[in-house]
Amino acid sequence: MDYDIIIVGAGPAGSTASLYAEKMGLKSVLVDKSIFPRDKICGDALSGKSIRMLREMNLLSEVSKLEGAQINRITFGSPSNKQFDLHLNKLNKDQHQKKGFVIPRKVFDNFLFEKASSRSESRQGFKVTEIIKDNNVISGVIGVNKNGKKESLYAPLILGCDGPYSIIARKLKLYKMDMMNTSVAIRCYYSGVKGLTDQIELHFLKEVKPGYLWLFPAGKGIANIGIGLSKVDAKKEERTLSQLLDTVTKSKYFKGRFEDAIQLEKPVGWNLPLGTKHRLNHGDGFMLLGDAAGLVDPFTGEGIGNAMVSAKYAIQIAKQSKENNDYSKPFLSEYDKLLWSELGKELRTSTKLQKLARYSFLLNFVINRASRNEEVKNIISGMLANEIPKDELSNPSFYFKMFFS
Repeated sequence: MDYDIIIVGAGPAGSTASLYAEKMGLKSVLVDKSIFPRDKICGDALSGKSIRMLREMNLLSEVSKLEGAQINRITFGSPSNKQFDLHLNKLNKDQHQKKGFVIPRKVFDNFLFEKASSRSESRQGFKVTEIIKDNNVISGVIGVNKNGKKESLYAPLILGCDGPYSIIARKLKLYKMDMMNTSVAIRCYYSGVKGLTDQIELHFLKEVKPGYLWLFPAGKGIANIGIGLSKVDAKKEERTLSQLLDTVTKSKYFKGRFEDAIQLEKPVGWNLPLGTKHRLNHGDGFMLLGDAAGLVDPFTGEGIGNAMVSAKYAIQIAKQSKENNDYSKPFLSEYDKLLWSELGKELRTSTKLQKLARYSFLLNFVINRASRNEEVKNIISGMLANEIPKDELSNPSFYFKMFFS
């Protein structure tokens, strides 16, 4: 074997896996069909979980200097256009998580890829086309390199970090378009959007349920604006998401903020495989990470942090697999256990929140209460900071405080 691991896809999941592999003494090769820097359609926001992972890898200080915007608060808007702010310096007792970032993926992914490439082997412009099997056992991949030539790479373990349309999942016949557990979103970069300073905004509008409109500053006077909606509901909608975005930005409530705004690109869309479903993410000789494993948060649409967490656990199990010379599905199942032990409760609660978001009167009530009640605001703050478990939503005391405090 040429390598201990072949990592397919060099987004946050793949580059993080490469960095952890080097740290654990595993010989890996990181391949991606694109040439970096490349754009990736996304909201570009780095969550607290992403920041925690960057801090673990001693990369946070460098990331904080990248092109983008520093975030100090989150603004939530209701269908009735009531708003409240959560200030990040009040979200967590951890002094390191007093701020967030919005960094364009063209910048952030390139940073991670360059870090990974400086420590381990990588191949840009390498498009995987086939999985190699020896007596039905995975032993590598075949791809076309940037010179247009076929090339084979060999390893007993493959990590599929190649997004919602994962070639690894497709070749292993695991990929299936699941409308009920997928959202669709569009993003458009604008200049000249008014009122964006140090905040990210999530507006839960009646036109976009269950989903939201986001307004994120992205640095240098640029804003990342987009809409996320369940794929089932998007199919029912007579307007395209681009038309819906146009309608919302010209609505009475938002038109003042967009009157001088200029679209810097044609709105672009992508699918988000949601963690509303526990998908198969491992088997003999492979593990799937990030979007390829369907780990996008159902409520917020955020996937970077979960992708990086999946990379950490995948490498931990890859190391044990090498030590035990065991790459079987039963042995690799420990990856799934570790991953869902950390993310499972959060994903299940976000699934409940996604369902609640269908009901405008509930969103109006909660956001209205939070806008004028400090205790309710503190409860929501605690959940976002993971100081109060999100599964407290199932506790009757939460609703008692919500209605009567």
